[in-house]
Amino acid sequence: MKKYRFPRVLLIALIISGCASWQQDYGKLRMLTKEQNEVTIQDLIDRWEDYNIYYSDKYDGFNPRAPLGIMFDPKNNDTTLVGDRWKKVMDQQTLIEMTQWIYPTTQYEPWLNEIEGPNGRFYGYLYYSYGFVTIKVVDDNTMYVFNLNEPREEGDGHALN
Repeated sequence: MKKYRFPRVLLIALIISGCASWQQDYGKLRMLTKEQNEVTIQDLIDRWEDYNIYYSDKYDGFNPRAPLGIMFDPKNNDTTLVGDRWKKVMDQQTLIEMTQWIYPTTQYEPWLNEIEGPNGRFYGYLYYSYGFVTIKVVDDNTMYVFNLNEPREEGDGHALN
């Protein structure tokens, strides 16, 4: 039994180090709480011109009444948020309307998150309400935010007999 101990320990160490290097390629979200007096969605709406703002929706076209989430990329820093299916928000009124439509679209209360790189570096904000978000490092200054998933509807599966 003892002769297999070293290979097992080595295998476990390799798996752990592989997982650690995998995490270096992905960003994360940190939820902002109202109790800690952090940035709010109203702060972002009020300062909307300081951000490149994008939204993800249920459809491939432009539909501000079906948003799944809104991404805020600060203009005054050297980082960039990108994504293939994110559409640009062009004015404050549309932004306000979208923030009011996330809950009716998803049936989940939205919350505000900071988007951080693997080293904790700040990239922007994401206001959304449902699902797992994947954020991948593109280069030192760019994070790719994958499209958001829409909630599954009740009764979406097959009936059990």
